[in-house]
Amino acid sequence: MSNKPRTTTEIEGIRYFTPPAGFVLGGRDGLVAIQWEGKPPIPLLDEDYAALGACGTPDYDMVGRGIYQALRINPECGGAAEYAAVLKDAYPHIISELGGQIIMLEAREVDTPYLDRKINFLKIMALINPDNAGLPLEIARTYVDKGSRLSSMQYAVTCWYAAERQLKTALGLNPGDRHAAYEYGEALYVLGRYEQAAEIWSEVKNLMEPAEQARIESRIAGILAGKVPTVPPLDYLTALSIAVEQHHNGFSGDAAAIIKDVLADRVFAEQFPLNEVYYLLGTCYQEICMMAEAAEAFKRS
Repeated sequence: MSNKPRTTTEIEGIRYFTPPAGFVLGGRDGLVAIQWEGKPPIPLLDEDYAALGACGTPDYDMVGRGIYQALRINPECGGAAEYAAVLKDAYPHIISELGGQIIMLEAREVDTPYLDRKINFLKIMALINPDNAGLPLEIARTYVDKGSRLSSMQYAVTCWYAAERQLKTALGLNPGDRHAAYEYGEALYVLGRYEQAAEIWSEVKNLMEPAEQARIESRIAGILAGKVPTVPPLDYLTALSIAVEQHHNGFSGDAAAIIKDVLADRVFAEQFPLNEVYYLLGTCYQEICMMAEAAEAFKRS
């Protein structure tokens, strides 16, 4: 076995403990006995690390708290898969809490910070259940939600690329999921990979319900006829995020000009729901005393 030190990821509020040779994580009245040799250093809360003393080793609760907090903050940290396996084998109550948090977040409309929390919780569950195709699919949908909101559109680029990767993973686990395939095509479309999107949709269109099939055929026909946005939709989403920033900084005229440029692409404007955008445009016009234009924009919001 290699003696090379394991790489750890710096996480606020976490310190790593390297247990001595032969360390066994025990707990639950003897039901848990995990040999730690070969595993990465143990993440501990700062206060738990401080409580160890000179020669102490962490107990069952300390290890559970530390791993859970580390994964909640960064489910892609060094050793994440091994930490998740420890949770699965030794901490059923934490797994239960995690599932409950996800259900709670799915049950109501949430703001961007809660979407981030949901993504991280789902990523932990995906580490615990790597063969479950529904988890990367749900992660992708949450990324799409975040990357399509005006309030968080500054993250559109990272969110849509992340969604595309998660959808690809979901299809790798379950190639027969027609809805995941459709959403994968949608992500490719937003990224400007129109021909790839058409190929994906062509493979699954006959598996869809009649209304869905008609919509997909229309999208494919548009691609083949060259009726696509002038620039990738992701570029327009990025432009809209700049408009939001300009408006926030008091430059409503500049923001309105950006929005008008985006809406001038009729293909994009027809294919993407833009009620929030028209409301923002109306607000911008109102603030620069263009009342007739503001009224027209508000009608479309």
